[in-house]
Amino acid sequence: MKKMITPLDIENKKFSKQMMNGYNVEEVDDFLDDLTEAYTKTYKETTELRTRVEELTQNLDHYKTIEETLQSTLIMAQTTAEDVKKIAKQQAEQILNDAKDLAQQQVKNLDSEVIAKKKELEDIKKQFDIYKAKMEALLISQLELLKDINKEDN
Repeated sequence: MKKMITPLDIENKKFSKQMMNGYNVEEVDDFLDDLTEAYTKTYKETTELRTRVEELTQNLDHYKTIEETLQSTLIMAQTTAEDVKKIAKQQAEQILNDAKDLAQQQVKNLDSEVIAKKKELEDIKKQFDIYKAKMEALLISQLELLKDINKEDN
């Protein structure tokens, strides 16, 4: 890339003068003065614009970095949220399974208790029947005894 001519280069440019058929020195100097003034303005604007482009490029790079960081953070947050949901679902399923197991165990225990109480009731009924039979036998024997006493008295 060719070096950009500075306004100072234009201002300091000197041409060799020729005696014959040369340019009017005053017109060339006036033109160079006008050119220097216009070019100075353009050169200054170009320099400022280049500086501004460089600043904007740096800002753009900065914002791209921020965007990438935000995207990474968002992806990580989504992944974390999915993991938390998955873990919560697994825990909920485990709680339900534990509750079902506990309920089944309690039902088994109650069934066993009911069976034991029924057996106990049957045992008590048998004991009562035996007691009743003994009492009946006792009463019959007492009644027989009374009959015998009454026969003896007559």
